Amino acid sequence: MKSLLQYNILWLVFALCQINNLDAQTMIKGLVIDSDALPLPGATVVIKGTENFVITDGDGKFNLYSAHPSLILQVNYVGYKLKEIQLSKVPDSEISIQLEEDALLEEILVTSRRRTETAQNVPIPITVVGGPLIADAGAFNVNRVKELVPSVQLYSSNPRNTTLNIRGLGSTFGLTNDGIDPGVGFYVDGVYYARPAATTLDFIDVDQIEVLRGPQGTLFGKNTTAGAFNITTRQASFTPGANFELSYGNYGFIQAKSSITGPLSKTVAARLSFSGTQRNGLIENVVTGRSVNDLNNLGVRGQILFIPTDKATITLSMDASSQRPDGYAQVVAGVAPTLRPEYRQFDQIIADLGYSLPSRNAFDRVIDHDTPWRSNQNLGGISLNVDFEIGSGTLTSTSAWRYWDWDPSNDRDFTGLPVLSLSQAPSKHRQWSQEIRYAGSFLPGVSGVVGIFALGQDLWSDPYHSEESGSAQWRFSQNTTSPLWQTPGLFEGYGIRTTNRLESFSGAVFGQLDWAITDRLHLLPGLRYNYDDKKVNYLRQTYGGLQTEDPALIALQRAVYNDQAFDVSVDDFNLSGQITLSYQARYNINTFATYSTGYKPVGLNLGGLPSAGGSPLLELAVIRPEAVQHFELGIKSNPTTNSTLNFTVYNTDIKDYQTIVQTAELGVNRGYLSNAERVRVMGAELDANIKINKNISFYGGLAYTDGIYVSFANAPVPLEETGGDVAFKDISGEDLPGISKFAGSIGGEISRSGTLFEKKGKTFFAYDVYYRSSYSSSPSPSQYLMINGYALTNMRAGFRATEGTSFIFWVRNLFDVNYFEMLLPGAGNAGHYAGVLGDQRTFGITIRHVM
Repeated sequence: MKSLLQYNILWLVFALCQINNLDAQTMIKGLVIDSDALPLPGATVVIKGTENFVITDGDGKFNLYSAHPSLILQVNYVGYKLKEIQLSKVPDSEISIQLEEDALLEEILVTSRRRTETAQNVPIPITVVGGPLIADAGAFNVNRVKELVPSVQLYSSNPRNTTLNIRGLGSTFGLTNDGIDPGVGFYVDGVYYARPAATTLDFIDVDQIEVLRGPQGTLFGKNTTAGAFNITTRQASFTPGANFELSYGNYGFIQAKSSITGPLSKTVAARLSFSGTQRNGLIENVVTGRSVNDLNNLGVRGQILFIPTDKATITLSMDASSQRPDGYAQVVAGVAPTLRPEYRQFDQIIADLGYSLPSRNAFDRVIDHDTPWRSNQNLGGISLNVDFEIGSGTLTSTSAWRYWDWDPSNDRDFTGLPVLSLSQAPSKHRQWSQEIRYAGSFLPGVSGVVGIFALGQDLWSDPYHSEESGSAQWRFSQNTTSPLWQTPGLFEGYGIRTTNRLESFSGAVFGQLDWAITDRLHLLPGLRYNYDDKKVNYLRQTYGGLQTEDPALIALQRAVYNDQAFDVSVDDFNLSGQITLSYQARYNINTFATYSTGYKPVGLNLGGLPSAGGSPLLELAVIRPEAVQHFELGIKSNPTTNSTLNFTVYNTDIKDYQTIVQTAELGVNRGYLSNAERVRVMGAELDANIKINKNISFYGGLAYTDGIYVSFANAPVPLEETGGDVAFKDISGEDLPGISKFAGSIGGEISRSGTLFEKKGKTFFAYDVYYRSSYSSSPSPSQYLMINGYALTNMRAGFRATEGTSFIFWVRNLFDVNYFEMLLPGAGNAGHYAGVLGDQRTFGITIRHVM
């Protein structure tokens, strides 16, 4: 950390020295209006031929800095014709730019290749979700954004155990093991977020989300084998402005958002944003009378922008978020018969204990859990981003430090019985990262990006992880008819405490070129050289229970929990790359073909190891890295001036696929990591947008995904085969978990200009529908852990004021569809399994005011 601070000080000194050598800046002030002379907030104003641009504020105004008196301004706004303004000198006063209405579809600008360009010209499958749609659709976190991007999957049984996948690949399905890296990169303003828990937090002042599909290791600092989320927040502005938003809904839903921005001096601006969400629980605990699975989120983000000239930009950002939900409870969804003897079947066990479930219908949404659910987390950090225009490109340095604190409590037996009285894994995580890259032109016809990246992580138990048995544990663990199992107090309070620490370092050199062989034909080669170093210290010790010297009783206790310890250190190098050939067949048709190799670093088991003969299987401590081969063909087209139609087909092969393995052994009830020999995912994607006229528009996407284990000869048996003659089976040819064969979304908006309370604006009606077919919710396919397909319909209507106050009435899950997001077996594989329930119908109103 000290060396990183020293580096940042040296970099800042260099920046200030360079600033003194740059030309003096001048400010262009302007106002963008429509044909009725009304301001147009959100218009893009760009100095042609540069990456220097601003977005007009709520009053349609902008300030743009330039060191060149002679320039061309390009002004773009959805529903209006592109306009260019030639300036021979910087105007002395504010200029007014009037746009003409047009039915043309707006060109979407993206920065995923480290330069500003239109999404249709980028030879990468990419979906862009803009800030206005995110706000209007109530998509305030990744779990809701996935309903707009059918290639994205997110599963979460709590923030730590969160899986973010693209095309079914990225992270292990179900319970998370901290010893491996995610395959989907999650970036906010260029900063890599290492913890998947970040995807469960509310967005704060988001301007745009770019979802890139397929390996992206030659463009981004952290290796990403499945894709990346590239999130951009709103920048500080030199024009004072503020916006406030308040939402009310059923189940006590209240959400407040605000953002304020303005200048601190001629060269310094600031922005401060806030988000808070509360909602009552959607599940009732019939014993305590409390509702659980509520929302209780707070977040704040601050930014200081320093623009000494049009060639230098320095941004300091800080953020902090917290979640304090009484939630993430799962509800018993069913009982599967296993191959164990009758006395070990779930229904017989609970009958012997005189217990019955509060309901056999998960969608009654009731529980009687005796251990409280808690998913408290704090996450935040600070970053410094420095951009210099040097030559015909931009040199960028992004330095960051981030933290994550996790304090959970779970009832992993999913019942009101004292079986697993404690299941807690409090942890702390710290990360630092540094990326330096140059993006621009290198030779005539050759442009690209080159960079170096370093990431250090430290994750440790705080102070320890706990698993503790209750008085009913004996009956669930009983595997013989011996009366010794009923020894009073044998298992009550008996458990394990685990201390662990994972320290890792990842470094990389990466780059990608764009060689314009002709105006229409481009070759894009890229390489990445990666180094990873990881070490883990793991110590698990038993405690409590009946204190006895009887070897038979001790053996029973050790069959439930045992001591375990191991220290492992490993490092690895890898070279990967990609090559893309893109061709502009016509002025409105771009095609591309890509072959790439990817690499997911070596993993370490951090959740405990299974045992054989009372000893841990230490050979499972290290998990081999994944090797990815990927092919992709795509076409991006504009069939008309007001539409886009894009189509992609792909095939991804992975050797040594890193997967989670569920086991009946309580000591590793969170699962352990293993390698499947080979998997394959192939599919096709179609997405389209059309703007009928300035008031009617539609969008949609369809994804076909087929993912299978090509070879997994030693996989765990599914839930219903627990207790058979074998504990492992060959599932080669079976489906990968979490992948729907078909997924799609479609949406649209109809609007009309008008007035409300003497304020001009637009009344509108909008909708979006999300569908996905059935999918497996178990690493080894189980007939009981299959989730049926479902469709969700969301609608909204209201009035968007050109300035002032807007109103939006909304409803989510209009038809009140009951659906599961995940199904999870109970600890110990007694046969019962629980579900993560999707939200029922919610509705409310949002009031938004822009100043």
